[in-house]
Amino acid sequence: MKVSLTLLCLFEGFLQATAQSAGQTSEFHLGGDYLIGGLFNIHYVATAHFQRPQVLCLKCKNVKNYGLFQLMRFSVEEINNSTVLLPNISLGYQMFDHCSDIHSFPGLFKLLSVKDSIRPLEEGSMRLPNVIGVVGPFTSTHALTVAPIFMSNLFPMVSYGCSGSVFSRKNLYPSFLRTVHPNKDVINAIVGIIQNFSWRWVAFLNSDDDFGKDGLEQFKARIEESDICLAYYKSINHDTDYSQVFKQLEEQNIKVIVVFAPKVYAEAVIESAVQLNVTNKVWIADDGWSLNKKLPNMEGIQNIGTVLGVAQPVVTIPGFTDFIYSATSQRVHGGDTEQEMFCNQKCSCSNVSVKSLLRADPSFSFPVYAAVYAIAHALHNTLRCGSGTCHRNITVYPQMILEELKKSNFTLLNQAVQFDENGDPKFGSLSIVFWNHSGEAEEVGFYHFQQSTHLSINKTKIKWFTNGEVPTALCSSECPAGYAKKPNGIHKCCFSCEICKTKTYINITENPFRCISCKDTEWSAEGSTSCTPRLLEYVLFTDSGAMLTMVLEGLLLGLIVSVSAVFAINYNTPVVRSAGGPICFLNLGCLSLCSISVFFYFGVPTPAFCVLRYLPFILFYTVCLSCFVVRSFQIVCIFKISAQIPNIHIWWVKYHGQWLLISAAFVFQAVSITISFSCDPPSPYNETSWYPEQIILSCNLNIQASICSLLLLLSLCCLCFIFSYMAKDLPKNYNEAKAITFCLLLLTCTWVIFITEYMLYRGKYIQIFNALAVLSSLYSFLLWYFLPKCYIIIFQPSRNTQQYFQGLIQNYTKTISQ
Repeated sequence: MKVSLTLLCLFEGFLQATAQSAGQTSEFHLGGDYLIGGLFNIHYVATAHFQRPQVLCLKCKNVKNYGLFQLMRFSVEEINNSTVLLPNISLGYQMFDHCSDIHSFPGLFKLLSVKDSIRPLEEGSMRLPNVIGVVGPFTSTHALTVAPIFMSNLFPMVSYGCSGSVFSRKNLYPSFLRTVHPNKDVINAIVGIIQNFSWRWVAFLNSDDDFGKDGLEQFKARIEESDICLAYYKSINHDTDYSQVFKQLEEQNIKVIVVFAPKVYAEAVIESAVQLNVTNKVWIADDGWSLNKKLPNMEGIQNIGTVLGVAQPVVTIPGFTDFIYSATSQRVHGGDTEQEMFCNQKCSCSNVSVKSLLRADPSFSFPVYAAVYAIAHALHNTLRCGSGTCHRNITVYPQMILEELKKSNFTLLNQAVQFDENGDPKFGSLSIVFWNHSGEAEEVGFYHFQQSTHLSINKTKIKWFTNGEVPTALCSSECPAGYAKKPNGIHKCCFSCEICKTKTYINITENPFRCISCKDTEWSAEGSTSCTPRLLEYVLFTDSGAMLTMVLEGLLLGLIVSVSAVFAINYNTPVVRSAGGPICFLNLGCLSLCSISVFFYFGVPTPAFCVLRYLPFILFYTVCLSCFVVRSFQIVCIFKISAQIPNIHIWWVKYHGQWLLISAAFVFQAVSITISFSCDPPSPYNETSWYPEQIILSCNLNIQASICSLLLLLSLCCLCFIFSYMAKDLPKNYNEAKAITFCLLLLTCTWVIFITEYMLYRGKYIQIFNALAVLSSLYSFLLWYFLPKCYIIIFQPSRNTQQYFQGLIQNYTKTISQ
């Protein structure tokens, strides 16, 4: 603020000196009831060192901005001729050639002066400056310089070309509005073009000023979450070595180049590209130079590649052409005395022809037109105009115009002019252009802002340097389906491809850099892009294997019942007694109870099914083995131990040792099962590791928790085998022990085969094999121990007599005594 006050005081004397010429005729000034200020950079001053304000003799080089200058004059004249907008009110203007910051300050202070005098310490609200609002300036750099002066008193500025993002911050620029979209919108359109053609590897050349730096910042922020990589960026100025820039672009194989810079820098880039023979590139222009008239007709321009751009839509303003012819005629016959005093330059634009004006870059024409009309409508509403008249008695302060500007809502050339809360336009669109071979910027698409942002491009209109095919811009080619990207370096666009392994898949929309593991209920082959639900596998009761197993189970029960009937009928015969007598019936009953578990190997496993699959077999097979241990021990005791240690046989008979042993084994096993199944009961288990495409429904038995139960079974088998083996030399026809030994060998072979099969195969039919192993364990004792005895009882009754058994024992006694 101190700097602004100092500058105001410094130039007050200048304003008073120039006040005397205010009444002269000029293109830069038009008198009226209310004045609108205008800032246009018609000339270029490359250096801006501080010196005393003076007149500079420069020719009118910026034809485009001179055309915008004339458009503001036309707009004011059109409003004055209107009977609807500002009736009975004359609108004037005070415009300055804002060619540099230092040389333009006198013009700025002229706008803020009150009766050609500035009183910086006066209360702003009590002062009535010369103008009610300012149109301009064009560039962000100029706006950053002059805007703080106007913001201090909420003096309204409506820019037609300043697109810097910082001006949307109302805490810094409360009275700044614009009719051109901010850089953010232009960058969104540029990124939309890049994404539309699937380009990923791009460069960004920006001017080394506020405009270019803001564009680069917006571009980086916009592509951060996209799949576009900024391979190279460079701030360019008058001293840039373009040969080095293009060399680096070639080294990185960059095909798409965004040039975000004012016209003077953009022309330097393209001209250097032509001179250095840079070929086969895609150039994307911002809206400041995409409609350039000079470059598309430059010799050799076709060699650099294809030029696309984002442009302000070309809007034909009715009556402007006639106004240009009229204004040019007046300028030729008139004088420019006052221009030398107020625009800081000798604004000799007599060298500009009507033809060159009408052929100039039409960008930003409508924004100038809309800016003037926005201030006019704000004044119209402030003066409460209506019914062909306005209230002239209302004192108009700039702040009042600002409030009405914020509420703008009028239609201009079929567009609804409105501003959002940041002072940015809510109207308009951007054109997508292509520089064709005729040297013209041909419109090939649009970027609309209304309602939802939408980009549309007619790709058939674009003639690529690749003879029809859209050029590619990739650091690395896209990975085939089912491959994940493995980053190479700092850029996400540079990668190698790695196939996703089995049980994983790649979802490129979610994360193209990581293979995602499938759920336990899903599977995938190598190189998959999705998971497939696993097939649930279990043995149905209607399965042929299950039905065969149940038929064998039924046959087993039938044989047990038959054997039990034969033994019951012949209970007092020597064969039944030698087989164990009442223990035989306990053994046969337990065999039938063991067979119950076979039914629970089929169907969908449930907690109850899993318990019943193991509980009956483990518990009652323990009793079966105990019975055979007792029977083996009795045989050895009768024929061998009783002769040497008679007390053992006496004690065994007296205290019913066989029942004690069987009961002890049963109780121990029952307690062990109760404890282990309480801690970790058998439960349904999904086998997913063996077959990736299947889930095998099974039951899980915790071996560690059930170790006591299994060790008891193993111990009983070993004892039974030891006792039966000790009786291998008993009478030849007395084959009790031999039959038990053979049954144990079959039992051992059965479970060895099953365990081997279980280690090699875990499919659903392992349940059938398990059920068959259980049946085989039961059949081994039934077929090779009980059925031979039934055969003797039924078909060899002569061997089922007391005399026959006594004869065997006597012969054995004689043999061992010899």
